[in-house]
Amino acid sequence: MIVRWKRRVVFLGGAISVGLIAILFAVICEWANTMFHKLLAISPRLPLLVTPLGFALIVYLTRNFFTGSQGSGIPQVIASLDEHSSVRDKLLSMRVTLGKIALTVMGFLFGASVGREGPTVQIGASIMHGIGKLARFPRYDMDKGLILAGAAAGVAAAFNTPLAGIVFAIEEMSRSFEEHNSSTILMTVIIAGITSLALLGNYAYFGRTSETLAFGRDWNVVILCGVIGGVMGGAFSRLLIEVNKGLAGRLGDWMRAHPIRFAAACGLLLALIGLASQGNTYGSGYNEAKAMIDGDPSLPENFGLLKVAATLISYVSGIPGGIMAPTLSAGAGLGYNIAHIFSSVPMGAAIILGMVSYFAGVTQAPITAFVIVMEMTANHEMILPLMAAAFIAKLCSQAICPTPLFHTLGGNFIPSPAAKETKPEER
Repeated sequence: MIVRWKRRVVFLGGAISVGLIAILFAVICEWANTMFHKLLAISPRLPLLVTPLGFALIVYLTRNFFTGSQGSGIPQVIASLDEHSSVRDKLLSMRVTLGKIALTVMGFLFGASVGREGPTVQIGASIMHGIGKLARFPRYDMDKGLILAGAAAGVAAAFNTPLAGIVFAIEEMSRSFEEHNSSTILMTVIIAGITSLALLGNYAYFGRTSETLAFGRDWNVVILCGVIGGVMGGAFSRLLIEVNKGLAGRLGDWMRAHPIRFAAACGLLLALIGLASQGNTYGSGYNEAKAMIDGDPSLPENFGLLKVAATLISYVSGIPGGIMAPTLSAGAGLGYNIAHIFSSVPMGAAIILGMVSYFAGVTQAPITAFVIVMEMTANHEMILPLMAAAFIAKLCSQAICPTPLFHTLGGNFIPSPAAKETKPEER
């Protein structure tokens, strides 16, 4: 009985910790983003120098001190869920977690087009994995249930979307749902969500929208958003996968031989895109997406395409940082463009359809896509159009990118059987 209560107390502390650290991480990232925009206010050309140097520094630190912290963080958690994973303790270690936090903040400080939600998934999973080892939970729970719970709580606390956190764990992280894990995931998400609610209040990530879409001709926008978002999301994912596998030719050889120089070159390209977008493609894109949803027409018409390019360049550079928030922002830009084709469709409706379509196209997780957008906009009237657009987008995305992005990238963190069998002296 004492052991059982000890485990419950430790578990409760871990769940609260996920919520608290997610909030603190969000505050620090927002501060870093604000500092970068103060730099922009001095001169929009300063990123041409600062961003390449910053990217080079981040990749140097990542490769030399925090291996395993690069990229989103979601692939690392997926890799750690592999039944025979030998890298779980490495990918979910305290060192990698601290590196993930510090280097993602640095990414915001230097203008990277990244999000904090993917990193929060790795942070949440790391906390719960560590708690499981500390409290000596049963091996099955520690290996999978607690990691899934921490990842789900990370999404729930980062976006303030508890239902999306649960769906994310089921659909994206595990691609299955086992009843044995259900209470662990639900309780962790609830506790982390309550922690966030207590400190930040009840809010919708992008505010509350009331747009509706009448059934009939207006649903043509659902089909078009689904097709375009799916095609573009699939192309984005395919490019990331191909670059991650290693490009052929001289460019690929140069990237592998000089990763820090390549990161600096990516930083320069990102700064040039920032100039072309009037400074709107830096950071997570939260402010820009919210402005579009609120009806602000001041953003450039090509914002969506430029945000896609900025996010792609930021990710392939090798710096830590997520793609979930930038993907939603880019999708909002695409929806904004599509809205001009349909004069009878409310602008806000087309924008959130663009968000869900491109997000579903990139992740190939349509249920997570429509639930997360529905919760972030507090718009339940649009649930059927959002569902339809998300599933159309997934089908279109699969035609271009047959394998899901995060699971494919996660495979890169799992050593091959040949590598496992190689003796240390043979390496």
